[in-house]
Amino acid sequence: MGVFMTLYVVVSVISFFVIAKFEVGYYVNGGFYRRNCKHMLVKLHGKTAIITGGNTGIGKETAIDLARRGARVIIACRNPVKAEEAVKEIQRRSGSSNVVYRHLDLSDQGSVRRFAEEFLKEEPKLDYLINNAGVLHAPKGRRTAEGYNMVFATNHFGPFLLTLLLLDLLKKSSPSRIINVSSIAHTTVKPGDMYFEKKDSQGRIYPGLREYERSKVANILFTKELARRLEGTGVSAFTLHPGAVNSNMVNSTFEFTGPSNIGVFLLMLMYKFGLLFIGIDEEAGAQTTIYCALEESLTELSGEYFDNCRLTEETKVARDAGLATKLWEVSCQATGLDE
Repeated sequence: MGVFMTLYVVVSVISFFVIAKFEVGYYVNGGFYRRNCKHMLVKLHGKTAIITGGNTGIGKETAIDLARRGARVIIACRNPVKAEEAVKEIQRRSGSSNVVYRHLDLSDQGSVRRFAEEFLKEEPKLDYLINNAGVLHAPKGRRTAEGYNMVFATNHFGPFLLTLLLLDLLKKSSPSRIINVSSIAHTTVKPGDMYFEKKDSQGRIYPGLREYERSKVANILFTKELARRLEGTGVSAFTLHPGAVNSNMVNSTFEFTGPSNIGVFLLMLMYKFGLLFIGIDEEAGAQTTIYCALEESLTELSGEYFDNCRLTEETKVARDAGLATKLWEVSCQATGLDE
């Protein structure tokens, strides 16, 4: 076997195990087969949806699906050039002109507040809030303007603030739904990993490694506490794992970080390489989000976690009610909101 072939085999094997580390549940819950959850008969004329990160990946596929059904779709993201290109594509593929872009940077609480303020002035209703956007990694030591870890702030604090600022309109528009895209990566977080401190010596509110995985636990804990607080309001909340999606998320992370940490860079490179073999496409990855938005029978399952368009059990850490309450308190402090 030549040197090139040997290297190819080694990289392939490592890539497979990098993916499998996070995707054991993916194989258990149906292997390479992903359910089609398109609900072809459901129409959404008169409905309004916000999709964060709707300019790329599964967010864009979700936007196309909801727009095709007649919904007014607002894609909220930080890159105006890519967003305007995405709007044109979504309009073309969905056949709907009722798709618009609004600027939103979830890592910047000022941007979140401006987005919410403008939306509430311009839009009379909100039927679906889909917190889809997220990042995998940020350069070491990179923090937000508020001093928080960039990954955790983008993946949790930003969506938390956005959701609570729009909550009154969601209640007014009920029945309405909030959908938080999490990940099976949450299963790598062990009891004791989700500890809360004001700041460590480096100024990070969540010290330690694996910020992405912790943020995905936070998505689930937030959804559960949110559902508990929304009982009787007509607003439901759901969270989900979209599958091992060969999407632009890893590419975007490359652009954001560069080879700032060679270990992380190589790990993501292996992950991207593995997705070429066992990843699903973006349309398939959007199906569980669409299912959580459209499936009428889920109303009584608010707060639950889904994978492959079916109810799935999350880890014990992600079901910890006390941890969910504590996360809510810390998130209110971090975003300047009253509990």
